[in-house]
This record gives sequence, structure tokens and C-alpha cells, in this order.
Amino acid sequence: MSSQDLIFRKHAIAVVIPCYRVEDTIGMVLSGLPRYVKHIIVVDDASPDGTSEIVEKFAGKDRRVVLVRHAKNQGVGGAMRTGFEKALELGAQVVVKVDGDDQMDLAYLPDMLMPLIEGRADYTKGNRFRDFQALQQMPLIRRIGNMGLGFLTKAATGYWNLFDPTNGFVAIRADVLAQLPLKRIDRTFFFETSMLANLYMVGAVVRDIPMPARYRGEGSNLSVRRTLIEFPFKLFRTLLRRLVIKYMIHDFSMASIYLITGMPLLLFGLIFGIIKWVDYASRNIPAPTGTVMLPTLSVLLGIQFLIAAIEIDLRSTPKEPLSPPL
Repeated sequence: MSSQDLIFRKHAIAVVIPCYRVEDTIGMVLSGLPRYVKHIIVVDDASPDGTSEIVEKFAGKDRRVVLVRHAKNQGVGGAMRTGFEKALELGAQVVVKVDGDDQMDLAYLPDMLMPLIEGRADYTKGNRFRDFQALQQMPLIRRIGNMGLGFLTKAATGYWNLFDPTNGFVAIRADVLAQLPLKRIDRTFFFETSMLANLYMVGAVVRDIPMPARYRGEGSNLSVRRTLIEFPFKLFRTLLRRLVIKYMIHDFSMASIYLITGMPLLLFGLIFGIIKWVDYASRNIPAPTGTVMLPTLSVLLGIQFLIAAIEIDLRSTPKEPLSPPL
């Protein structure tokens, strides 16, 4: 047994596995979990296959395995909320999310745990975009989608330092988890972004853990069409909520002033300019110089103020962990 494993055995580490249609892979995931994991919480999210039966067989041989069943499907976020609550009830000190589809390489679990145990982070998550060769294994559509969604997630959550914010391989200190309003965590595939948004509100430090992409041809339960419909609205709502709470309630700084002045100037310039352009174009006459300059200056000033606010926001990512070493 390595010295690192001995360190992990001294702490109550819980793994939460949300499950839906993973009867072909859940056995490999459970078998691959190291012995230093104290609690293995499997949440069967009303899976219609034989997932629960397989987990029950493992539970009969391994006392660490706890099976929790949902009578109705609640989504990955709903399953994780249930798993988080169970982990806190069992007295876990660190809680790790591992999917049941065997797409997460457990060899990187120690890398996820050490920053939390040493007090260097409150939340760790995988980053698939550091290893470009391994990234080629990821299907092209997922690569493009994750990169675009990742940028929007950075802006919405405020964690500009993260390279793969939508990665689902995450770990969190239980004392930080207890501070989060679990009822506000999104029940759908927006779960990871919702977690980051709530972590930002309490000032938690999030650290990326580089690891290769691991795709073996499994189908995803995530609907692309549903994502395109739901995610833009949820991301905009998350961004708006963060800006209001961060810069209008918790703190009032130059970023607040830039936002208050920049946004109205930009909107006025765009709306006034479009209205006047349509008006003069319909009458086929040139617009007066003043009419052209007023919206132009408003747009330019608005953009400059918003860029200044973004620059301040980029430097506002939490840097001091909330939790001391375990």
C-alpha cells in the first residue's frame, strides 16, 4: 500500500455514482474503486434496466456500497443531490462524483483528492483539454460543443480560470458542500454549471485536474436539441444572477459602475441607431451627422465600459480556499 493510500484511508471519502441505463458498465466502475474509499453511494435514478440488481449483488459482498433508488427519474442533478445528502449523513469529509458509464479514469482519483485534503482547493474537477492527443478520442461534435459551452459557462459562473467547466468528474470538500443550497442545484445536465455558480457565490476555490478524454463509443443520454433549447436561457439567467449578487449586493466596486453605465449606453445606442437607420432608409434620405454620431458614441462607450467590467471580473475569481487542510 502506497503512502498516498495510507493518507486517504485516514479520511472519510465518499463516492457518489448517479446511474441510469448503465447495467453494462456499473460493475466495472464498482470493481475499479480503490479500497481507501469509505462509502460508495449508488443512486439508481429510476433506471429501467438491471442496474439495481447488479449493484445489490456488489452490496452483498462489499459493505461500503449503499444503494439509493428513485421511484421517478430526476435527472443527473437530482441523483447527485440525493447522493450528496446521503454522503453528508454518513459523515463524509470529501465527496467525489463518478459516473456509472465507466468514462472516468479512476487512476486520476488521487490527483482529485490531494488538493482537497491539503487545503489547496475546495472543489476539483477534471480537465480533458490539456492532452491534445488523447482529446482526439473525443467525438468531434462533443469536442466542438464542449469548447463552446465551456466558454459560455466560464462567463456565466465567473470561473474564467477553468478550461473544462462542463467536466462531470468532480470532488468537493464536505464542509463546503454543506454551505451550498442543494435545493438550488439544477436537476438536469446543467448540474455541473449549477454547482460552479453556487460555489462562486460562497467564494470556493476550484482547481482543474488535467486528465485525458476517455470515450469508448458509449451513447450519451444528453439530448443535443434539448441542450440548445435549455442551456442558453439557463446560462443567461446564471450570468445575470451572478452579476446582480456579486456586484450589486455583496460588493459595489468600479465593475458595478461600469456595468450600470455600460449596459444602458450600449442598449440605447443599438436601439436608437436601428430605429433611426430604418426611418431614414425608408425615406431614402441621408441621416444628419448628429443622428449618426449619437448612437455610435453610445455603442463605443458602452462597449468600453463593459470591457473594463469584464477585465475586473476576470481578476475576481476566488483564490483563497475556504477549507483548511484535513
